[in-house]
Amino acid sequence: MRQEPEETVTARITRILAERIVAGALAPGEKLRQDHIAEEFGASHVPVREAFRRLEAQGLAVSEPRRGVRVAGFDKAEIREVVEMRAALETLALRHAVPHLTPALLETAATAADAGDASVDMRAWEEANRRFHRLILSPCGMPRLMATIDDLHAASARHLFATSAATFVPRVDREHRAILAALRKGDVETAAATLARHVRRIG
Repeated sequence: MRQEPEETVTARITRILAERIVAGALAPGEKLRQDHIAEEFGASHVPVREAFRRLEAQGLAVSEPRRGVRVAGFDKAEIREVVEMRAALETLALRHAVPHLTPALLETAATAADAGDASVDMRAWEEANRRFHRLILSPCGMPRLMATIDDLHAASARHLFATSAATFVPRVDREHRAILAALRKGDVETAAATLARHVRRIG
């Protein structure tokens, strides 16, 4: 059985900093200090600089001349763009994933939907929601597309944490159920349309 490669230093730094930015622990405009981060992770400056580049590619950080790297701010036009990109790319991924969606995989996605409905805070809900989307989209077999969708999810999650975390209320996500019901029937058009509507509503 092939083992998955261990997470690289760069990937670990990128992941942890992204989690902090998305959750709001690192605020918009806050400077990302290369020396401090290298010391925290016991790393050289090389993986830290690469992590900064990855965060920029994800839209979570910006590099400014003579000011260094800072946490990216919020822009309404960018948020609208993220929502429209997600709606288009996730439906594309879903259409390619459908032939590979098994009953067992859809049942696992239903479990993720249940976890989202039972979430008591925004962090738990976001993790369950992202898991649900990845479960039904990843079988598309298009890694570049999924990497882009992952980045867009991070941008969406950051906006949700900033605007809705304090007022989060658990609720049943009927659109997740409708997507699953359509997929079980083999109704791709309804599943894709519901997914696009769901992404736009959340966004």
